[in-house]
Parts: sequence; C-alpha cells; structure tokens
Amino acid sequence: MKTISTKELKEKIDSGEDFKLVNVLSKESFEARHIPKSINLPANELDERAPKELPDKNEEIIVYCSSETCHASVNAGEKLEELGYSNVFHYKDGLAGWQNEGLEFKE
Repeated sequence: MKTISTKELKEKIDSGEDFKLVNVLSKESFEARHIPKSINLPANELDERAPKELPDKNEEIIVYCSSETCHASVNAGEKLEELGYSNVFHYKDGLAGWQNEGLEFKE
C-alpha cells in the first residue's frame, strides 16, 4: 500500500482534490476529533459499509487512525484492497502527525 505524508495530505485537502479521507477509528473517537473532510468508517465495519459509502473502487482513498503505532489503518487499507479497491493510500502519521504539525481538527 502506498503512503502519504502530512504535507501531501494537507495540500490535497487545501486544493480541493477529489478523494475520500477515511478515519477508521470508532465513532466516539471520530466525534472527539478528526482531520477536516474525513468520513468515519470504523475498521470493523468495512465489509458492511464500504460498498455503500465508497462505491467507486477506483477512487483515491486515504485511510488513517491515531498514530504511526496504530495498525487499524494498515489493516483497513489491506481490507479495502481485498475488497477490490485499487487506489488506497495510508496516512501513517494519523491524528498524532496532524497534531504535531500544528494543524487543526474538526470536532
């Protein structure tokens, strides 16, 4: 799976590029804070919800979780690839990386 840096992700958001940014943490975690333009698709609900919420299997999808040491986003990205998604990226720094760069969250 390809990875994306904080700088690259921020540029994509700022430029209004068309992609899906997917927070794979729990609904409660997502509601507490998330990166702007994110949707919440908990890793344990991918089988059920991905076909409805991510209908285009060729669309660019960027998955993230809490930090580089959290493996939920890696597992979710691999699951999406198994489900036939062809353009999946991993934002490995997650919420911690976003915060470390002093960037704002949505609450």
